[in-house]
Amino acid sequence: VQLQASGGGLVQAGDSLRLSCAASGPTFSSGLMGWFRQALGKEREFVAAIRWSDRSSRYGDSVKGRFTISGDNAKNMVHLQMNSLKPDDTAVYYCASRRTPAIVSFMSSERAYDYWGQGTQVTVSS
Repeated sequence: VQLQASGGGLVQAGDSLRLSCAASGPTFSSGLMGWFRQALGKEREFVAAIRWSDRSSRYGDSVKGRFTISGDNAKNMVHLQMNSLKPDDTAVYYCASRRTPAIVSFMSSERAYDYWGQGTQVTVSS
C-alpha cells in the first residue's frame, strides 16, 4: 500500500486548506485512516482519524472544531478540511492507514497504523 498526500501549501492565518490522501492497493473496509503532523523540532502529533466501519472520527485537542476528516473507503481516499488555520498549524502533514479494526482510543496512536505517506508541507503565516 502506498499513500500519497497532497494539498499542502502556504496560506495566511485564518485561511483554509484541504488535504487529500490517496491510497493505492487494497481497501481496508474495517480499518482506519488518519492524519498526523510534525513541526520542525517537535515530535509527531496526532491530528485526526476516521474508522471506516462506523465512520467514527477522532481529533487532536489542538484542532478540534477547526479541522474535519472525511473520506471514501471504496476509493481509498481521505481528506482533511482545515479551517481557521493558525501559525501553530505549520507542519508536515502525514496520512496513515491501518488494515484492521481498532478501538477509538487507539486511533490517535502512531502505533495503530501500518502504512505511512511521504507528507505534505503546510505553512501558515501570521
